[in-house]
Amino acid sequence: MSAHEATLVDVLAAHAFDESALQAYLQTTLNQTFSNFSIQQFQGGQSNPTFKVIADDHQWVLRKKPVGKLLPSAHQINREYRVMAALANTPVPVPTMICYCDDQSIIGTEFYVMDYVPGLLIEHPACEGLSASDTQHIYASMADTLAALHNVDIASVGLDDYARGGDYYARQIKRWSEQYRQSCEPPAGGGEGARAMQYLMAYLPDNIPADTTTCLVHGDFRIGNLLFNSDSKDVAAVLDWELSTLGHPLADLAYCCIPYHLPQDDTGTKGLVGIDLETRGIPTEAEFIQRYCSGTGRDNIEQWPFYVAFSMFRLAAILQGVYARAIQGNASSANALTVGARAALLATTAAKLVS
Repeated sequence: MSAHEATLVDVLAAHAFDESALQAYLQTTLNQTFSNFSIQQFQGGQSNPTFKVIADDHQWVLRKKPVGKLLPSAHQINREYRVMAALANTPVPVPTMICYCDDQSIIGTEFYVMDYVPGLLIEHPACEGLSASDTQHIYASMADTLAALHNVDIASVGLDDYARGGDYYARQIKRWSEQYRQSCEPPAGGGEGARAMQYLMAYLPDNIPADTTTCLVHGDFRIGNLLFNSDSKDVAAVLDWELSTLGHPLADLAYCCIPYHLPQDDTGTKGLVGIDLETRGIPTEAEFIQRYCSGTGRDNIEQWPFYVAFSMFRLAAILQGVYARAIQGNASSANALTVGARAALLATTAAKLVS
C-alpha cells in the first residue's frame, strides 16, 4: 500500500450497523440485486464515520451520522450531500452522489452514499515521498480547484439559500469567540495562548476588511481533504464538506495557507516553516496566492494578515473545544495537551501577524 492511500479496517464495534438492512435498502432504492456485498471502514479522524461499500462491481463510500446525542449544528450530512450534488456539473471535482437517506430505522442514523473516487491522500502539505515536479503540480491544481469553487454561480446551482449571506466575518468572530469562552477552562496551553485569544477577540471585529464578496466556501479546504489523481496529480475530488457555507472566499484561501506560518516539526501542526520550499517543489505563499488570484480574476489582496489571523483564530477556537472535551472526558492527557498546545501556538502566531 502506498503511503498516500486511505487505510481500510474492519468496521469498528462502536460504529457497527445492520449491513443486511443497508443492502436491502440500496437494492430497493437503486432497483438492483447484489450477490456480493461487503463493508469496511476508513480509518481516521472523520467526525462522521465513513465506510467503503463494495456491491458486485460497484464501489461506493457511505457517510453516516455518529450515534448518540449530538450538537444541533454538527454532523449535518444532509448539507454535505446537497452541496456535492449541486456541484455535480461544475468544474469543482466532487464524487457522484448515489442516494441520501434520512430514515434512521435503516442503519440507526441518517446517511448518504456516493461513488468511491480512487486517488492519492496527502496528509501533510510537505508532500513527502513525492517528486518536486509532482508536488508543484499538486499545489497548482489545489489553487485552481479553490478558484473554481469560488467562481461557482451559487444561484445557478441552487445554493443561493444554502446559508445566510452577509456579515460573514462579524458573525464568525462572534460565534467562535462565544465557543472559545465556553470552553476555555482550563485555558489551552497556558497563559500566553489565552492572552493571544483575548487580543484577537478584541482586534478582529474592529478590523474586518471592506471586501464583502460572498460565495460558496468549503470551510476546511486543505491538502488533507483533497484526493489527487495518481497519474495526473490533478485534484480528483474535494471531500469533507461538513463546514461548507456561504461566506468570504479569502477565508478558504487563508485557511489553506496556514501551514506557511507554522513550524514543520511541531507536533500535529503540519507546518511548512523550516522546509526548503523550492527544493520540495512547493510554491511560496505569495506564488500560491497569485495562482489563486489569476483563477478568480482578483487583482490583489489587501489586509492579508487579517485573513490568516482570522483563520488561525477560528481553528484555535475549534481546537480549544476539542481540548476542553478531552479534559472533561478524561481522554489521554498527552493527546489533550498536544491539542491544547496547538491551539495556543495558532493563537500566538495569529496575534503576532496583526499586532
